[in-house]
Amino acid sequence: MVIGLIGLATVINYIDRNALAVMWPAVSKEIGADKSDYALLVTVFMLAYAFGQSAFGKIFDVIGTRLGFAVSILFWSLSIGAHALVRSLGLLALLRVTLGVSEAGNWPGAAKANALWFPQKERALAQGVFNAGASLGAIVSAPLVALLFTAFGWRATFLAIGVLGLLWLVPWLLLYRADPDSNPWLTKAEREHILGTGEAQAVRPAGYAPGWAQMLRHRQSWAIIVSRFFLDPVWWLFVSWLPIYLAETFGFDVQQIGLFAWVPFVGAMAGSLTGGWLSGALIARGRTVNFARKCAITLGGLIMLPPLLLTMHAASPLYAVLLIAVILFGFQMAINNIQTLPADYFAGGTVGSLAGLGGTAAVAGTLVTTWLVPVMTKTSYAPIFALAAALVPLSLLCIWLLGGRIEPLTPPNTSQDKG
Repeated sequence: MVIGLIGLATVINYIDRNALAVMWPAVSKEIGADKSDYALLVTVFMLAYAFGQSAFGKIFDVIGTRLGFAVSILFWSLSIGAHALVRSLGLLALLRVTLGVSEAGNWPGAAKANALWFPQKERALAQGVFNAGASLGAIVSAPLVALLFTAFGWRATFLAIGVLGLLWLVPWLLLYRADPDSNPWLTKAEREHILGTGEAQAVRPAGYAPGWAQMLRHRQSWAIIVSRFFLDPVWWLFVSWLPIYLAETFGFDVQQIGLFAWVPFVGAMAGSLTGGWLSGALIARGRTVNFARKCAITLGGLIMLPPLLLTMHAASPLYAVLLIAVILFGFQMAINNIQTLPADYFAGGTVGSLAGLGGTAAVAGTLVTTWLVPVMTKTSYAPIFALAAALVPLSLLCIWLLGGRIEPLTPPNTSQDKG
């Protein structure tokens, strides 16, 4: 139920952030903005999102998962609702900043909750359920926003979707009363399964939880940070620009975008669950965490490459969105397992902090591609798809060359690999 609620929060998160892209043809016309202005809005959102990833990683470590999620979703719901008041590009940019900072909390919070609530062999699948929420949000956002826009206009649509997050707070605060060690809703058997304290299990060790300075001395931390710098821009390329791509390449309006833009994210949702299942299944069959995680990450990367190259010359919207569905299937297989790595290497407060730094690095990489899109797509989107294809092997190399053996790390004064 905890990971289900976090998955639902992620659905709402993506509905909120995608609404502007879906309604951009109408919003831009009313406020007098163009494609370069949209790139600026994506940039300020991503800069705020980068700051929010690192900030909320630390916030979750300090105030806990329950309050951390409540603060994050409260502020992002108020921010998206306030989009209804926009009359100028400046105000819209300010609201994208507040939205970016607050929405960022969802990711380090999910990584921390995953580490708290699931034993290691179940974490990848739990992360897959959470990541499927991002894909489901992207699936439903385009048709839902287009439907609301057609019925009520873009201002009322922003208000309506802002209410969703406020409603989510009710079951969250009721259910998540505390972490697993003291949550009153858990039975003794459930608590023993989660914490590894039953008679049939060895007690889960406290683990190594260094501060930021010591954490960054381990090359495994940099494997996560740098791999996300290269890989995440592929996801954001389609999250931020798919509606614009469909409008510019195939002449789509808001309603047509609503009919097509959800299709690729069906593939993403399937990839999230497949990547999580594959990793967990391999561990259950006796393979090491190191083998299982690297297998899923590498397979996901290999799946992405051919359709990225084929999308460069897609001649019809249906062919294009189906290819992008395969790309996002592979992406989610890989990223789902990369996002479990902080909990595989470290314990305690370090998990949220490293997850937040990884998210910040992902945003930094995305900012580069964001400003390249208007420059590289003046006549065709083929060059930006080629660039995306080149980023995938760089990300995989980071995991293989810097990641070392995926297993719990120990302090540098022990005999284990110091990283």
